[in-house]
Amino acid sequence: MSAPLQTMADAIRVLSMDAVHKAKSGHQGMPMGMADVATVLWTKFLKYDASAPEWADRDRFVLSAGHGSMLIYALLHLTGFEAVTMDQIRNFRQLGSNTPGHPEYGHTPGVETTTGPLGQGIATAVDMAMAERHMAARFGDDLVDHRTWVIAGDGCLMEGVSHEAISLAGRLKLAKLTVLFDDNNTTIDGEATISESGDQVARFKAAGWAVKVVDGHDFGKIAGALRWATRRSRPTMIACRTKISKGAGRKEGDPHSHGYTLFDDEIADARRAMGWSHEPFVTPEEALKPWRAAGRRGAKPRRAWETKLSRAPLKAEFERAVQGELPADAFARLDAYMSELVATKPANATRVHSGSALEQIVPAVAEMVGGSADLTGSNNTFVKGMVPFDQPDYAGRYVHYGVREHGMAAAMNGMALHGGVIPYSGTFLTFADYSRPAIRLGALMGVRVVHVMTHDSIGLGEDGPTHQPVEHLASLRAIPNLNVYRPADAIEAAECWKLALQSKSTPSIMALSRQKVPAVRTEAAGENLSARGAYELREASGAARATIFATGTEVSIAVAARDLLEAEGISVRVVSVPCWELFEAQDAGYRAGVIGEAPVRVAVEAAVKMGWERFIGEDGVFVGMTGFGASAPSEKLYEHFGLTAQAVADVVKRKLA
Repeated sequence: MSAPLQTMADAIRVLSMDAVHKAKSGHQGMPMGMADVATVLWTKFLKYDASAPEWADRDRFVLSAGHGSMLIYALLHLTGFEAVTMDQIRNFRQLGSNTPGHPEYGHTPGVETTTGPLGQGIATAVDMAMAERHMAARFGDDLVDHRTWVIAGDGCLMEGVSHEAISLAGRLKLAKLTVLFDDNNTTIDGEATISESGDQVARFKAAGWAVKVVDGHDFGKIAGALRWATRRSRPTMIACRTKISKGAGRKEGDPHSHGYTLFDDEIADARRAMGWSHEPFVTPEEALKPWRAAGRRGAKPRRAWETKLSRAPLKAEFERAVQGELPADAFARLDAYMSELVATKPANATRVHSGSALEQIVPAVAEMVGGSADLTGSNNTFVKGMVPFDQPDYAGRYVHYGVREHGMAAAMNGMALHGGVIPYSGTFLTFADYSRPAIRLGALMGVRVVHVMTHDSIGLGEDGPTHQPVEHLASLRAIPNLNVYRPADAIEAAECWKLALQSKSTPSIMALSRQKVPAVRTEAAGENLSARGAYELREASGAARATIFATGTEVSIAVAARDLLEAEGISVRVVSVPCWELFEAQDAGYRAGVIGEAPVRVAVEAAVKMGWERFIGEDGVFVGMTGFGASAPSEKLYEHFGLTAQAVADVVKRKLA
């Protein structure tokens, strides 16, 4: 073993012990166990420059086992990332530090994705590798040529999303992806074998990966395995046989040291075992100097790459795409199409209107990459002329994700995090339950992804309550920093797509119908009304006695109910609410004006009531669902559950009586 490498690895171990001990919280076991592997990777193989964390052609390093966050914080500090000072290490897990309990994207320079929920990191990394290959196909290997490295543990590989991601990566032969499996047979409850008897090496091999097993504490063998991985034509998994809490004296190899905070005497024992005589939070020059040299190792390649970029014919387009800026003419075709809609007033399902909007946008925005979870024909996410994303050239812009909703949602996060790609994909709204952990992380990270979710209510009909979402709109609206759009017709669908693509730091849900709806926007507005989140669609003929609020397919029902009531001399206004979140962002005066002062307020939505109180108050009336749906044609279901214009009109009259 190389003495300098051993000293450098021990620096990670000691920092991890000290930080966890001071915080009285955390996990030093995994950082100590994988310190040797991480040292070889970060000093000899990982392409990065500590002085330029945003270098577009850097390798991506993902700590999927995010509970071991001190591993990446120690690496960032030791290699010289300016933001991760020793003070930040001392303040591990404390309010205001950039060293939180689990790594957070956008919070700590050098952290590529938020991890902690197990399995999310490896799934996101797969799609960073997809984005790298797609960008290379578009801009050439001179500008895009980097790898994605992942550290994952037993828990990551137990989570179901890892199966989806690993299978997809094998199918696509993502050769620049390497998973370093911390093979220490450990989970929180004890040895992993108390709940897992599978062979992870065989599993990866069966999925089409190249696999190798090494001693995770032998620097030479680790280096040989990493070198081997860079020469494969398939994704690679290296099972690194390690001991948890390596170097921690009598706690070394103890499964229960996973989330165990070492006591003073145990830390003293560990320091003696490593021959480490320095005070807490002190890294000696013999360890720090080679680490800082490793952090500078990528400066020369980065400068050479910047020179290539400066001379590249596609420089401006590359920089625009990486920075996430839309082309100047991104919506030219869409705007012309929207002008036609006012005249043609098409009646169709909003999923069809969404697909029509995509037909105008996708050809104009080259970085948009679409897909579907085996529901392409239902989701209307494929645009004529798109080519499947697939090996060997990866230039295609449509991903066949298969029945992998969770993996698909994580994939979009990974592509967006990588940069240069604006991902969207489709499934049914009810299957948002499969995607939810990745949707939530996307909202937490603030990435621009668009989840197209069709069949958005009981209106999907005969497939029945298993496929009919009723609580999903409310549950998705509860997630912070997630815009949930439910457009009413073709114009609102186009407006919502424009808003979703303009939202660089907010993911979006497009909740779209299977059944046809009539056009409700029949006049040119001169502005994107959906951008306000809610707006008056139909005014009352006189002083409004009632206001009817509605979204999506129920807006036309609200309009028809208003017409019935106006015919009886009852003045009623209709408010369309395509996006609650954007409405909440408006100023108080605008919100008050839209809600109005009519004595009766009614909300209509083919979903549960939760949240509608913000519009109708406690005394308002909700017309919608109070339970699950049923199997029948959509028009029969709407009649059965009282979602008709006459039923809404009757509710208003009863409330006014």
